[in-house]
Amino acid sequence: MMNTIVIEKETRCLSVYDAEGRRLLHCRAALGKAPVGHKQCEGDGKTPEGAYFVCLKREKGKYGQSLGISYPSLTDAKNAVSEGRLSAELLHLFEEAEREIKRPPWGTSLGGEIYIHAGGSDRDWTAGCIALDEKDMENLFAMIEHGDRVEIIR
Repeated sequence: MMNTIVIEKETRCLSVYDAEGRRLLHCRAALGKAPVGHKQCEGDGKTPEGAYFVCLKREKGKYGQSLGISYPSLTDAKNAVSEGRLSAELLHLFEEAEREIKRPPWGTSLGGEIYIHAGGSDRDWTAGCIALDEKDMENLFAMIEHGDRVEIIR
């Protein structure tokens, strides 16, 4: 059964909902060190906004358990092409990633490697990731599967 993670940037909250809309988890979240606005490029310190999915589930990473988010999405890539920030020749890679529910290219100018991980939620400190308190990350990791939806809203 598919769960959905909803991250509300303005209130710094993360919630998980099941397929019936029941809230399974609600906790504080920290964002990138420049949290206002949508991520545009590598190094801007922003947390992306939009519809994504969990593309990686790692038991051990820099901050312990982590969930990779499918940023940049096909929508992000199309917008970047139309704005001249990404070559149209790369679009097929983003289309394939979305179709096959796998990790999108993370080596482009748009950035990537956006995770939900532990490390603390008391201040915005990441390079664009979403950081939770340790126990909240443990609970989240246990209930989320590869392919589950992630919605990041302003």
